[in-house]
Order: sequence, then C-alpha cells, then structure tokens
Amino acid sequence: MLKILAVDTATEACSAALLMGEQVFSRFEEAPRDHTRKILPMVQSLLDEAGITLEDLDAIAFGRGPGSFTGVRIGIGVAQGLALGADKPMIGISTLAAMAQGAQRRDGATRVLAAIDARMNEVYVGQYEMRDGLMVLTGEERVIAPQVLAAEATLPGSWHSIGTGFTTYAEVLTLAEQQVVASGAQLPMAEDMLPLAKAAWEAGDAVPVEAATPVYLRDKVTWKKLPGRE
Repeated sequence: MLKILAVDTATEACSAALLMGEQVFSRFEEAPRDHTRKILPMVQSLLDEAGITLEDLDAIAFGRGPGSFTGVRIGIGVAQGLALGADKPMIGISTLAAMAQGAQRRDGATRVLAAIDARMNEVYVGQYEMRDGLMVLTGEERVIAPQVLAAEATLPGSWHSIGTGFTTYAEVLTLAEQQVVASGAQLPMAEDMLPLAKAAWEAGDAVPVEAATPVYLRDKVTWKKLPGRE
C-alpha cells in the first residue's frame, strides 16, 4: 500500500495531507505568518489519525513553488528535515499544478488557468489541461505582469481560473476572466498534491533529499536579465 505525505506552505495556506492506499487524510488552515508553528503539528496529527509513523512512508512530497520566497523555503526545509530523519525520498510538486488539480476535484474542471499574486505587480501563472486524470502543464510556468496575462489570454472553449492573482488584480484581468469560469478556491491544498505525487512516484521521479529543489520563477527571470546572462 502506497503511503505519501504531502506538505505545503508556499502561499498564505498551510496544509498537509496523507495518502494511504485509497485513503486520504488532510489538514488545511490559512496562516500567512504562522507556517513554522503549525505545519509539524499538522503532520503529526495526520500520522496519528492514520496510525503510522514517518518510517512507514514511501515518500514525502512538498510544494516546490512558485509562491512566497519565505513560504517555499519553509516548506522544503520542513520536508527535507522529515525525509532526512526517516530516510525517505522526496517529490516536488508545483504549487500551480496542485491548484489546478484542486479545481478539477472541486469543480470538475478540465482546463485551468492558475495565477498566484507574486507581489511587485506580477503574477505566477500556469495553464493546465486534464490528461488521464491529472492536470498537465501546457507551455511553461511564468512570472509576468497581470496586464501581460490579460493581453495574451486567448483561451478558446471552457476554462476555470483559480488563485489569488485573479482576486488581487481583478480589474486588470477582466479580459482574461471573460473567457474562464472562476473557481471558488484561491489557495493550494496539500491533498491536491497527492494524485500528482502518486503519478510521480509511479514514474520513478522521486529524488534523494539533497536533490530536492524549490522553484521561484522570479529568480530565473532576474538571472536572465543580468549582464552577460541573456
């Protein structure tokens, strides 16, 4: 029986979830400045409810970003500590992909535009389509100005929008939202990482603790703009 623990602190949300075969246990709370105090008790609560220990797990999944720099670092740090102590491999899951997967679970969405407020008048954005029960990225995840997203958005057919980017920049993203149906949820939940983590495990994509890496997106863009790094 496959057992995967997932933790996420990449946004204002703090969440953890546990897959045990076909069973799913989950915890979720909006805690913008309280991740470090809440995430480990959440994990212990899940393990206690399921009646297992960290050593019984097959892998630990973590929200790899994009999201707040501090939140992403907390999440990967906690996950690495747990994985190192229990000698378990890790699976990084995109925050945007988890949100898209959540739109599918709650709303039956098959095509999703996910956007997280990235501050500095920018959004982290990814476009996803359902394939074999999983949300798959089309194109690439980016950090861009909401005005650029609105100008570029050409989404034929039915789409769902999800994420704080659409609420923070609601007026700017009106053009994009004309082509999509808004999802009620705004933040990622660790339980929606589990189907993606299970697929990654089955594909052999789990990595050792030292190979687990965050994805910030904005660092990537800044690096490209440095002199000589074009």
